[in-house]
Amino acid sequence: MRTLVQVVLALTVGITVLAGCEQKGPMEKAGQKVDKAVEGVGKEMKKAGEKVGEGLEEAGKKVKDASK
Repeated sequence: MRTLVQVVLALTVGITVLAGCEQKGPMEKAGQKVDKAVEGVGKEMKKAGEKVGEGLEEAGKKVKDASK
């Protein structure tokens, strides 16, 4: 009987812990939003860098053509 009580208690604790892990707290949700924002900024920075690179290439071509 005592072993059965211990098993039931252990299962109850285990299920409670697992259920708690599935729920996202406010800090985890905020962290995910920050991650998404940083990811979005990174993508935009990459696009901006590519445009700057294209502009520099074009400027370089114009300088080269003008020096001929």
